[in-house]
Amino acid sequence: MAEEAKQDPPQFIPKLKGKKVIIRLVSGGQPVTGTIEGYNPYEILLQTAKGQLLVFKHSIATIEQVDEPKGFTI
Repeated sequence: MAEEAKQDPPQFIPKLKGKKVIIRLVSGGQPVTGTIEGYNPYEILLQTAKGQLLVFKHSIATIEQVDEPKGFTI
């Protein structure tokens, strides 16, 4: 019996850590905007204007990075 080759998933979420993003969920509704604080294989932790929010990856339809205007600082 041959072993299946294990493939690593694309690693784009580490590049977004600390960046502001818009997350749209598969269930619809309002998009969620926040900064990615952390992640694991199943969840993403966002810091939003209303506090921290834990989003399960399987519920995410899209993740879009928000580009801050040049010269913009917080």
